[in-house]
Amino acid sequence: MSVANRPVHRPLSPHLQVYKPQLTSVLSILHRATGIALSVGVLYLAVWVICAASGARSYEMFQSFNSSIVGRIFLGGWLYCVFYHLFNGIRHLFWDAGYGFELKDAYRSGWLVVVVSLVATAVSWIVGLRLI
Repeated sequence: MSVANRPVHRPLSPHLQVYKPQLTSVLSILHRATGIALSVGVLYLAVWVICAASGARSYEMFQSFNSSIVGRIFLGGWLYCVFYHLFNGIRHLFWDAGYGFELKDAYRSGWLVVVVSLVATAVSWIVGLRLI
């Protein structure tokens, strides 16, 4: 086989283990993960509605799970995913308009998304508990 006909063994694209995690890459991965979590959460809400339509006994069983610590962690996590995905989507809209590409702006807006999502989750959780 001549040198020109030999297969070239080029390295594949580097995996996540090769790069040092940066805020921008972590937030990008988190945006995708929250999108997946939102899909799972919608299925959870659909089951909730089905249980409500099935009668008082099945709804009470589902509500007892929601009242448990695991259920509350699941619902709180899903609520955080809603807010994170929303606010990070707004951040991406600014990027689409050409704003916020400087590294310091990207980091500032990234941290802002994380903090505002946490605050919005906490506020809505507190308000929701007061309405019960």
